[in-house]
Amino acid sequence: MTCEIVRAFSVVPSQIEIFEATYGPEGPWVRLYRNVRTYLGTRLIADLDKHGDYIAIDEWRSHQAWLDFQKDHPDALAALDAACSPLLHATRYIGAFRVIQPVRA
Repeated sequence: MTCEIVRAFSVVPSQIEIFEATYGPEGPWVRLYRNVRTYLGTRLIADLDKHGDYIAIDEWRSHQAWLDFQKDHPDALAALDAACSPLLHATRYIGAFRVIQPVRA
């Protein structure tokens, strides 16, 4: 069963382009995750009503895979968090979720 790690971000308006590049498909976060076979992908979602608010959803093979990644890469995670903090007003970990049943059109 896969696991979705969900975080919310409020971005400094002047830093939106840099934030989107940093958290986007070719940014340093995804490059770090991509080296781990249990990482399945990231979706970065921009709020249409609140300019500068985002949700990031990282998909992992399991919750344990995410926990193992955190345990195995604490320095890299801390360094990226520190490097990205000037881009943000706030960040919030929402939680780790499992998909009950995907909805397909």
